[in-house]
Amino acid sequence: MRSRASKFKQLRHFTALAALALGLVACANAPSRKTPPTASAQPLARVVVVTPDADHDVLAQLLAGELALGHTDLTAASGYYAKAMVLSNDPQVAERAAKLAIAVHDAAAAQQALDRWQALGATPVAMAEARAELSLDRGDADEARRQLELLIGSTDKDAWRQFGRVLVGARDQAQAARLLEALATPQRLPSDAQAWLAMSELGDKFGRHAYAMQIADAAVQRFKSAETYAWAAQMKFRDGDHAGAAALLQKALAKAPQNAQLRVAYAGMLSQGGDYAGATRVLEHGPQNAEVYSLRAALAARNNDNKTLAVLYQQLQKAPQDVRQQSLYLLGQLAEMQHRDAEALAWYGQVGDDDPHAFDADLRSALILHTQGKVADAHQLLDQLQMDYLDQPEPLRQAYQVDAELYLREQKYMQAEQAFSRALQVLPDDPGLLYSRGLTYAEAGQIDQAVQDFQRLLKIKPGDVDASNALGYTLADADRDLPEAEKLLQVARTAKPNDPAIADSWGWLQYRQGHLDQAAQTLRGAWLAHKDADVGVHLGEVLWKQGRRQDAQRVFDEVRKLDPHSSSLQATLKRLQP
Repeated sequence: MRSRASKFKQLRHFTALAALALGLVACANAPSRKTPPTASAQPLARVVVVTPDADHDVLAQLLAGELALGHTDLTAASGYYAKAMVLSNDPQVAERAAKLAIAVHDAAAAQQALDRWQALGATPVAMAEARAELSLDRGDADEARRQLELLIGSTDKDAWRQFGRVLVGARDQAQAARLLEALATPQRLPSDAQAWLAMSELGDKFGRHAYAMQIADAAVQRFKSAETYAWAAQMKFRDGDHAGAAALLQKALAKAPQNAQLRVAYAGMLSQGGDYAGATRVLEHGPQNAEVYSLRAALAARNNDNKTLAVLYQQLQKAPQDVRQQSLYLLGQLAEMQHRDAEALAWYGQVGDDDPHAFDADLRSALILHTQGKVADAHQLLDQLQMDYLDQPEPLRQAYQVDAELYLREQKYMQAEQAFSRALQVLPDDPGLLYSRGLTYAEAGQIDQAVQDFQRLLKIKPGDVDASNALGYTLADADRDLPEAEKLLQVARTAKPNDPAIADSWGWLQYRQGHLDQAAQTLRGAWLAHKDADVGVHLGEVLWKQGRRQDAQRVFDEVRKLDPHSSSLQATLKRLQP
């Protein structure tokens, strides 16, 4: 459509003003009179400019219609355009009126607008498209088919695109799917691969998979282009025919070896099938863009291939500027994986606010700053994120959670609890947040609050293994309600019989119940399965209580090597060796 100024400019006929101009000329040529001037009104004060009222002012109707559209009030907009159509000889106004009437399902107004549009010179193709839309909206499949046949039977280069647009917008998708299968046949489709692919994709969208596959296969046979091979491969892969899909993608790559998207698709397909080495080989050759580098890095990281990650980091730093600019977050990740924290911070700092990874870059920066000992800077950055993402619940939750976890590392339990509580205000009853806050309360010795959070979590997720274990351990550690702790831990053990953390909880419960031999046996098994500092502390205490102090001391020494600053070890030794 043309701009509103050129399209809707109207001339008003100010006949009274013209008459006034003539009168002024006549007065100027008339002989003067000797009569003194009177206190009459000035001539211009008597001018009356005739303007149409709003109902007969096409510009006013169009402006009102556009304002209604701005407020997504389609019904009001349709009414304004219906009035404007009657006042205007512009076919585009009638077209807009017809489209709006169809959109609000006003068949009578739509028919009137279509008749007006046709009278003003609408093309047969445009009319066929619009009448097909109206027929589908009415549920008249026969008339819709007749109009669609007129549309695709024309020589218009956009006919099939318009055909697809009509079907996509249909209220009755099943009816639209039947028309697609009836009209978009291999015999009728044009000599244009894009049209075939579009119809196959539309069939897939409508749930007519057999039709979509038929058109995809026929397009491959007719055009043998990279695009047709790639689409047919995607269809076969979804059907579970991974070998057939791979064969088609190989043909696609042979047709377009420089197409990075095809290589990414082929590599993704290979990696989903478990052929990570093959996926890597496919990506290593040909042009390298940001997406290729990202997938190569993901494959290397999955295989813990630090050598390849280092090579990728070097290559990406030398890549063209546009690729580097799109890969700033990836560069930061690669630097961080190689413990180049200063470089990682520099890359993350360059990630722009409009980059989809902007939040993640700031989050990673906060973690690095904290690792570097810049604790205040880390929390300050997280505070800023909490302000910046106040209206986005998920990022806000993450910012609070990371803030809380950093406070936990510092053993600042009150600040950690406050951060978790603020996160729970954003996402009440979030299981992960309740679990983390419960652990925080337990670490701080606020057992009642910890129990409340774990119990609340179990109401939300009855039988949850982690919550059952956490609550059971918390009760056992506090030496309270041991029968309830036993029930909870039995649930957890049944679900995960080989989990060292659950075994540790069960062993500690046995200790609290006075079953030292069972406790020592269970805790030793957990300690051998996973050398965790807390498990070692528990085992050492049990051995100490059994009188096996040398054995206990050896375990404590191992714990000290694992975690030289273990607060639980320090507290236990202080209790056992006052």
